[in-house]
Amino acid sequence: MSTALKPPFTLETATEKVQRAEDLWNGKNPEKVAMAYTENSQWRNRSEFVKGREDIAKLLTRKWDRELDYKLEKELFTFSGNRIAVHFRYEYRDDSGQWFHAFGNEHWDFDETGLMHTRDASINEKPIDESERTIK
Repeated sequence: MSTALKPPFTLETATEKVQRAEDLWNGKNPEKVAMAYTENSQWRNRSEFVKGREDIAKLLTRKWDRELDYKLEKELFTFSGNRIAVHFRYEYRDDSGQWFHAFGNEHWDFDETGLMHTRDASINEKPIDESERTIK
């Protein structure tokens, strides 16, 4: 298991934290992803508000059941102390074969052990043709 990255973050540790999050989400394992968050972590994800690992895992299960061939990229925007902000983009197709490109920003707050206790995500998406995909 890798060493926990704890605040206060440096450019190096914030960049690594973002890469680890990208890798974890691309693994599409809801229970494993949920373990990166505190027991009472609070999320805002589009119009959904969830609290706690169990609800996080349920949200991600629903997400990845309908978002097929999901591929995500995250990029560090800024950081300070126990906070990190990222830009992200991802692509997926639904069960009818329609592809989508989603993009947005996330604001993350971490506890002293490096677990995320708050995730606030603003997400936009648009339908695209498969030929317009940019994330492979």
